Amino acid sequence: MPPIDAATQLLHDRALANTRRQFLAGATGLLGGLWLADARARGESSAIAVDPTRPLLPRPPHLPPRATRVIHLHMAGAPSQLELFDFKPELQRLDGQPTPASLLEGKRFAFIQGVPRLLGPVYPFARHGESGHWFSDRLPLLATQADSLCFVKSMVTDQFNHGPAQMLMHTGSQNPGLASAGAWVTYGLGSPNQDLPGFVVLTSGGKLPDAGKTVWSSGFLPSVFQGVQCRSEGDPVLFLANPSGVDRDLRRKMLDAIDAINQRTAAEFGDPETVTRIAQYELAYRMQATASEAFDLRGETQETHALYGTEPGKESFANNCLLARRLVERGVRFVQLFDWGWDSHGAAASEALNEGFKGKCRAADRPLMALVADLARRGLLDDTLVIWTGEFGRTPMQENRSGKEMAFIGRDHNPGAFTIWLAGGGVKAGHCHGATDDLGYQAAVDPVSVHDLHATILHLLGFDHLRLTFPFMGLNQRLSNVTKPGSRVVTEILA
Repeated sequence: MPPIDAATQLLHDRALANTRRQFLAGATGLLGGLWLADARARGESSAIAVDPTRPLLPRPPHLPPRATRVIHLHMAGAPSQLELFDFKPELQRLDGQPTPASLLEGKRFAFIQGVPRLLGPVYPFARHGESGHWFSDRLPLLATQADSLCFVKSMVTDQFNHGPAQMLMHTGSQNPGLASAGAWVTYGLGSPNQDLPGFVVLTSGGKLPDAGKTVWSSGFLPSVFQGVQCRSEGDPVLFLANPSGVDRDLRRKMLDAIDAINQRTAAEFGDPETVTRIAQYELAYRMQATASEAFDLRGETQETHALYGTEPGKESFANNCLLARRLVERGVRFVQLFDWGWDSHGAAASEALNEGFKGKCRAADRPLMALVADLARRGLLDDTLVIWTGEFGRTPMQENRSGKEMAFIGRDHNPGAFTIWLAGGGVKAGHCHGATDDLGYQAAVDPVSVHDLHATILHLLGFDHLRLTFPFMGLNQRLSNVTKPGSRVVTEILA
C-alpha cells in the first residue's frame, strides 16, 4: 500500500471525526426523542408544546385563570416586617431587654453574636381601612389601599443569606441554574404582545440583586423565556437602536441573511436553541418599532406623574412602577421589579432602620400606592396579580455585630418569619393570612413556604403546579420544586 501524505491523512481524519460527531449527535437526538415520546405516552411528562419559531404565542393554561399577568415587586435586601406590617405590642413592651436564651439556642444568625437585646418597633403603628390591616407610619400612602391588599404574615424560608434566599424566592431553589418564575409563566402561557418581550425586568436602587441575573434566568427552559432587562432611563434596551449608517431596510436584509444561516444550522444539527435565536432576533427587530413608545413616560398625564411621583428620564422605583403598568397594559405577561437597598443591619447610616430605611420607605410608598390604585381605576387589577416580597424577614433582636452595641439601629436576617402582600388577580382583598409569635420571630399560625407561594401563583394563573413541568436531567422539573412534594396552593387567600 503506497504511503499516505500528511495532508491526505488530515482530510481522512477530519472526515472520520465528522462522521462520528454526526452519528453521535443523531443518536443522542434519536434516543432523547424516543425517551421523551415514551415518557409522554406513559403520562410522565407534561412539557408544554411550544412552536420554536413563534415561542411567545399565547397558550391556554390547564384551568380557567383568575389572573392573566403578573407584576412582582421584590425589595432586595429584605425589608423589616416589624417596621412595616407586623405590629407586636409584646416586643414593644420588652424593648431593650436581653434576649432569653431559649430564643437563641440552636439558631444561626448572619451577624448576631452573644446575647443581643430585643428591639421593639422603631415606628408607631395604626390600623387602616375596614380590614384593619396594621401599617407603620412609614407607608401612609400605601395604607390608603389597605382594603385592596391580601397579607401573608407567616412566610418562611430555609435560607438566611441574601443571594440563596433571592434565588429560592424567584426560582424555587437556592442553587443557580433553575428557571425563574417569570420564565416559567411565559413558557406556560406565552404572551399576548408579540412585539415586546413576554418577561421584562426593571431594576432600581443603583445595584442588581445579590443573586445577580440568575433571578430572571430561563435556566433549563429555552432562552427566549428569560427576562429581558430594560431601563427607565435612556434607551429601554441597550444596543436596540440601529447604529449610525444602518437604516431599517438594511437591518432587515442583515437579519434575513443571518436567519438563512441559522436555518441551515438548525436543519443540520437540530438544536432548538438555534431556532430560538432566530425568534429572538426577530423580536428585537420588532421591538425597535414598539419598545420606545411603551417605555416613553412622557405620554402620561401630569396627574399620573403626580400620582406615582415619577421623573421621566431617571432611574427610579417610581418610574419602574409606572412602566410596569404600561407594560401589562400593552400585553407583557410578567413584569419583575427589583429595588435594591432594603438591607437594614445598622452597620452604617445607609442601612439603619432609623436612617436609610426611612428614605427607602419614602421612595417606595407613593409608587406602591399609585400602582395598586391606577391598575384598579383602569380595570386592570382584577386580572393582574401584584406581588410584593422580600427574601426573608428580620429578627426581633437588635443586631450586635461582633457582640457589641452598634451606632445605628438594625436587625439581622430571619428566615423564620416574614410578610408579603398580594393584590388583584383572584386573591382576597382585605384579608390577612397566618401570624407570627408574640415577638414576630417565628411563623406560628399557618406557615407558608416559598414553594407554597409559587404553587399559589401558578394556580391563580390557571396552572396545576404539579403539571407545569419541563424534562431536565431525568426529572420533570417544576417551579414548586420536585424535591418539595408537600407544596400546596394556599387556598385560604383565594377570592
